[in-house]
Amino acid sequence: MDKKIPILEIQNLNVSIKNTQILKNLNLIINKGEIHAIMGRNGSGKSTLSKVIAGHPAYKILSGDILFHGQSILEIDPEVRSHMGIFLAFQYPVEIPGVSNEDFLRLAYNSKRQYEGHEEINPIDFLNLLNDNLKIVQMNSTFLTRNVNEGFSGGEKKKNEVLQMSLLNSHLSILDETDSGLDIDALRIISKGILHNLKDKDKSIILITHYQRLLDYVKPDYIHIMHEGSIVETGDSTLAKKLELTGYDWLSNRKKNSV
Repeated sequence: MDKKIPILEIQNLNVSIKNTQILKNLNLIINKGEIHAIMGRNGSGKSTLSKVIAGHPAYKILSGDILFHGQSILEIDPEVRSHMGIFLAFQYPVEIPGVSNEDFLRLAYNSKRQYEGHEEINPIDFLNLLNDNLKIVQMNSTFLTRNVNEGFSGGEKKKNEVLQMSLLNSHLSILDETDSGLDIDALRIISKGILHNLKDKDKSIILITHYQRLLDYVKPDYIHIMHEGSIVETGDSTLAKKLELTGYDWLSNRKKNSV
């Protein structure tokens, strides 16, 4: 049996924003090569968790720790976390007027190369690399000349996020409701892009989602249910099917029974 090697360890994490505590004694271990899905009601803390891992400055760490490859990252800036191999695909990708997709992606790619001690890649070689990655998410090369996410449909924005994930070759990718608003064809393409990234067995993914349908394509090793800022239950794919049938009412009953 292969030895499990943690890529991310969250230890008794407590987090607040604007004097309101959101995450409460949260613990989570993700090993290399694993897919973890996080589900829960709106307001349960799912998106907060993703932003805290990525280093969003609006959140205050009250106690606990986050280890990435065994190193605490609490004092590390978001940009450096990204260079270290943490990627966050936003639920609502931002538009950047006046900046083309190609320029944005080349800057991000070369910034990471510089951090790793490599020379910048020239525009021609980068374009060849980029075209290879475009095929993964079935995006037309005309997207490269358009401003970042400006005028993109919901599906195009999500494809663009997965394109960035593939290009940056991150160790840990966090996808925050990447499946929301996608039609069946776009969901299938996005799922293929996610799975392509996982061909490298050292990489891991966190999927934050409300729906079973993404998990039919990208089958998680573990599903975690968040409730009131904590992970209250962990299981396999059958846990998502239970949610499809029963919703989250059982969480309230579970809490009552534990009192």
